[in-house]
Amino acid sequence: MAPSEAELRLRERLGRLRRMSLLGGARVSRELQRLEGQLERLAEEPTENQIWAQVELARDEDRPYTLDYVERLFEDFVELHGDRSRADDPAMVVGLARFDGRTIALVGNQKGRDVKERTRRNFGMAHPEGYRKAMRVMELAGRHRFPLLSFVDIPGAYPGIAAEQHGQGGAIAHSQARMLRLEVPTVACIIGEGGSGGAIATAVADRVLMQEHAIYSVISPEGGAAILWRDGEEKRKAATAFKPDALHCLELGVIDRIVPEPEGGAQNDYDQAARLLAESIGEALEELQAVPGSELRRRRRERYRNVGVVATA
Repeated sequence: MAPSEAELRLRERLGRLRRMSLLGGARVSRELQRLEGQLERLAEEPTENQIWAQVELARDEDRPYTLDYVERLFEDFVELHGDRSRADDPAMVVGLARFDGRTIALVGNQKGRDVKERTRRNFGMAHPEGYRKAMRVMELAGRHRFPLLSFVDIPGAYPGIAAEQHGQGGAIAHSQARMLRLEVPTVACIIGEGGSGGAIATAVADRVLMQEHAIYSVISPEGGAAILWRDGEEKRKAATAFKPDALHCLELGVIDRIVPEPEGGAQNDYDQAARLLAESIGEALEELQAVPGSELRRRRRERYRNVGVVATA
């Protein structure tokens, strides 16, 4: 069941207050307790089945992918290929386009529709070459003062031996560092799966939007279950434990805004899903365009230093 507007507002305020609590203060703590009480009365915690239904919906093979949104949101899209070092990675789509009259730089994960395309795009799981290709476009964005948009839809970075030999961990770290240093507006959109370091590599943005039925987590439910219980079949228990759904990500302050989807999910109406996403992207860019580049960089670095910090009384 879709969250009510009142619940969304409460969860957003709750997330902001939890970040403020890092500064201490009894007044903030009291307000936090009051809002948590209201939220408990408004909605009970989701069940294991409800959480897993969100995971399955985020993975629905009919959901719009990056190129589906590119077709509907942008004009004059020019795709760039190759990392200028080793190869081109089809799992990562990058390029330049026009959005609402302005030139933007784009990076996005791309899954495949059929067996042939899924194999070619490696189910959206990027290799180091994909992250280096994304960094090429980040450099272009910084040099020419283009806003950077990132569409995140990846189960996780490719864990194969060749990827590790080519520097997978280093490529992810360098991509995060490159985004943190940018002095242009950056907006990340979680449009399906946002899994592990593969997702955060291109999601260290000023504004992080998340579609209503997407998921975003530090590890996949299967991976978490394998580590915690030595059994990938405990994936439902793992998902329930870390709650990767949009409402909980908003409450935790990991994302900034939930983007509504058409009834039943984005897979039911690509055009409407694109319109709703475009509205949120436009609002985010409008909020950021007047902020000086040095200030964007400072705020971004401060924000991600504080993610995950827990303050105790």
